[in-house]
Amino acid sequence: METRQTNFLNNTPQEPQIFEPPKKRRRLFLFVLVGAVLFLSGCVGRIFIERTLSNDPLAYDPVTLEPITPEGLLSKIKHLVFNKEKSLAGQKQDRINILLLGMGGPGHDGPYLTDTIIIASIQPSTGEVALMSIPRDLGVDIPGHGWYKINHANAFGEASQSGSGSALAAKVISDIFHTNIHYYIRVDFQAVQKIVDDVGGITVDVERSFTDAEFPADNHEYKTISFKKGIQTMDGTTALEYARSRHGNNGEGSDFARARRQQRMILALKEKILSFETLSNPIRIHSILSALDEHISTNMLFSDIMSTMKLAKEITFSNIKTVVLDSSIGGYLKNGYSASGSFILEPVSGNFDDISYLFEHIFDPDAILDNVKEIDTPEQEQPQLPPTIVEVQNGTWRAGLAARTKKTLEDQDISVSAVGNTDERPTMDSAIYILEPLGQDVAQAIKSALDIPIKEPQENLRHAVGTQVLVILGEDFEE
Repeated sequence: METRQTNFLNNTPQEPQIFEPPKKRRRLFLFVLVGAVLFLSGCVGRIFIERTLSNDPLAYDPVTLEPITPEGLLSKIKHLVFNKEKSLAGQKQDRINILLLGMGGPGHDGPYLTDTIIIASIQPSTGEVALMSIPRDLGVDIPGHGWYKINHANAFGEASQSGSGSALAAKVISDIFHTNIHYYIRVDFQAVQKIVDDVGGITVDVERSFTDAEFPADNHEYKTISFKKGIQTMDGTTALEYARSRHGNNGEGSDFARARRQQRMILALKEKILSFETLSNPIRIHSILSALDEHISTNMLFSDIMSTMKLAKEITFSNIKTVVLDSSIGGYLKNGYSASGSFILEPVSGNFDDISYLFEHIFDPDAILDNVKEIDTPEQEQPQLPPTIVEVQNGTWRAGLAARTKKTLEDQDISVSAVGNTDERPTMDSAIYILEPLGQDVAQAIKSALDIPIKEPQENLRHAVGTQVLVILGEDFEE
């Protein structure tokens, strides 16, 4: 092609330029434009795919946990088109349910039997979180296998296809409680130990001292472990022993006590994880998950994990509700036996409707109480007795008295559904009020546990809807 220089200061006539026909030039321009677009699209698409497949943790700010917006016009366009932050499953419905499963793992007895089963539910609009522990002995219908303890679901899934146990456990729980389980996370003992050690240990307030002389040790033997009441910093090994112990004395020898300890450990780990120095750094999260790949099973993407942690940074201890399904007096479960004669736990009402309602309305205690009171029973069927609803009110200025008394009653297998304060304080005299005939037996058990008299109900008593036994703690109450 001939090149000509044009001097705008020279008035010498130039030779006439020859132009290509318009149609031909327009066609050439279109070919060039389409080629450029395809080339750029291919480059951007490749970059996006590579980053997506590698789950690049550097795409997140380690402080805000927000996706990092790149610099440059082309990068910003790519970020807006491809990296738009998606909401978590269930977030639009204001309810995110995550199933937490814990198992021994290879090398342990019953490696795929889940001894820890907890549903963590998040309500994004209020920042509230609820933890509901499901006992491993709960009898449920597992598809293709019939009625078994619920901790078998994961093991059956793994036997069918490696890596599918968590999904089957999530399906079973979703079906029996009529709720959506959006995500699941399954860890084994080794993962728990490493995570706790990687965050520098956790701080746990041990409620009471206990000793377990039958804790599993190597070579199918036992060893003795013990914990003292008070605040302790635990490493991975100690935290795992605290959460696993099943034969402790001093009221710590049941699966229900163990479930409460597991909840406390999870809450302590949550606080440490969300501190800036530990796992809130995306690089460390990615590194630990990669190192524990064989010990953690989850359907959460890396972006889901980061979004969940960002959401969790806004949650405080005061907004966390804990529920343990148990067979205590007034609880939702009772002891029973399967068709093969094995011990199981089963719903008091004969079905899971009450528990499903409890979970659905777990952020609305009054709705839970109202449902239990007004349960509908077909006329042709023998009515089932609902769990007795016990409410404890603090009539003093001693902070946390009602909550501490609730724990005292739960240690005696008496379930407490609500705690609060009296309208007027201080109240001088403690009393137990039986508001419904069904509460007679529970009231007598509370009287023995707290040494509080049973009195005739007063007309001006304020209590939650559905309360059957009301406990008022006055200035004369001694802890």
